[in-house]
Amino acid sequence: MQTLVQVLSSHRRSLRDLIVNDRRLAKFQLQVVTEKKPGRPHGWAKLHSTDKMGFGAINLEWHQATKMLICRVITKGSGRPNVIIGDFVDYLLACHRSKIGAINISPR
Repeated sequence: MQTLVQVLSSHRRSLRDLIVNDRRLAKFQLQVVTEKKPGRPHGWAKLHSTDKMGFGAINLEWHQATKMLICRVITKGSGRPNVIIGDFVDYLLACHRSKIGAINISPR
């Protein structure tokens, strides 16, 4: 299953870069697995859940022109996206609340 999470930012700096370089990520049971082309406008990163129940991955892509973080949450088999999405949204609101204008979650 794939779920789309859109995060509209009010901050000029890349929200993806802030997330990838944040040491607090582990506290929310998330870890950066890969990152490609940091510093490029459309670079991406991949997060995995470290929670036993949070199967799946989150692919992050930052769009500078729209100040939007596009997050594709992918789960396989019987994995449900609610755990990993919950951890990610919890992290965003706890650590980057002042930089976020809106969060939109839609199943695909």
